[in-house]
Amino acid sequence: MEPLYETNQNCLCCSRAYTTSKVRPSFKKPKRVDADFCGHYKPEVNPDYYVVKVCPYCGFASTENGMAAISEQQKQAYMARIGSRWTAGREYGGERSLEQALECYKLALLTAQAIGEKERIIAGILHHLGWLYRYDENGQQEARFLQYAMESYIEVFENEADSLNDAKLMFLIGELNRRLDKPNEAVRWFSRVVNDKRITDAGMIRASREQWTVIREEQEAKAAAELAALTALAGEAGGAPKQGRNWLSSRNG
Repeated sequence: MEPLYETNQNCLCCSRAYTTSKVRPSFKKPKRVDADFCGHYKPEVNPDYYVVKVCPYCGFASTENGMAAISEQQKQAYMARIGSRWTAGREYGGERSLEQALECYKLALLTAQAIGEKERIIAGILHHLGWLYRYDENGQQEARFLQYAMESYIEVFENEADSLNDAKLMFLIGELNRRLDKPNEAVRWFSRVVNDKRITDAGMIRASREQWTVIREEQEAKAAAELAALTALAGEAGGAPKQGRNWLSSRNG
């Protein structure tokens, strides 16, 4: 059985029919999952590559969690900003490489911004872009998009009515802070999940405690490494004056 199968789609913008590929559920088995829910799969069957569907006729790109329909005003806004510059014939309906997946997510991001998609959807796209750069081992770009995702998640938390009880959202903000080397901010968010009595999500409470422990261990390891480095420098500095005195002594002699 092939890992990919085709599905029929109707473009929300131009209404034309096209096909896109998805990974069969039986192949969606990650080798491991990072704390921020990034799954690691075999490259040839990575379901994250196929989350975004792209219309080959106008370039409109979206995810299943996005809007189910858009208004004429949104269509016009998309066409003015992106669709009018789309090159017909660009095709993402078959098997995708990592580079093609990145292109699809960036198209989805531009589309979401053009039509005024919900911030939660935009945050998810940004987070997925960070994951794709993680697969590519591009730490600089990963950190860039994780920072954008974190800022977007915070906006969701601050502006959506149910955010105060969204334990997963709070956990994600904490975890992205941890990954961006902001331990104090990370602990602040993890502690909110653990200590807020309104939160009953046992899984997220446990995960927050675990990552809080990871931060403590990371900070202890960092402090030990810094102490070792200072000790080594002190040892080198202790030997340097002796060499200087010998040089001066021989010079004077």
